[in-house]
Amino acid sequence: MGISTQRTRDLAALRRVRDRIDRDYAQPLDVAALAAGVHMSAGHLSREFRKAYGEAPYSYLMTRRIERAMTLLRRGDMSVTDVCFAVGCSSLGTFSTRFTELVGVSPSTYRREHADATEGMVPCVAKTVTRPVRNREAGSRPRT
Repeated sequence: MGISTQRTRDLAALRRVRDRIDRDYAQPLDVAALAAGVHMSAGHLSREFRKAYGEAPYSYLMTRRIERAMTLLRRGDMSVTDVCFAVGCSSLGTFSTRFTELVGVSPSTYRREHADATEGMVPCVAKTVTRPVRNREAGSRPRT
């Protein structure tokens, strides 16, 4: 099997992992289980995933969870703790820390300041406008 054939198979496996994270973000997922599902070692999956998508699988998973949390917090009908568990996080502290890193404010502040922020927006526009940006990238994005 040639290098390009193996690379094509790896990319297909990486897409399956990314799709599984997108679909099952609220489930308990870890890199070892994701890697086993596509017959790769955890280390190989992490290296190849980062090379293909620019971030490690765990980071990608947490970004998906935070994106969903942002949506639930904007609704305003769930507590921060309920949102934390609804998106698959098992630690409120880890959830709050990661949320603050990605969004720039704590989950409770976000909930208070952004309730009904996307009211009337088409969902695909709301998703784009509210996508979390890591703090190192935040300087290039105007705050609303």
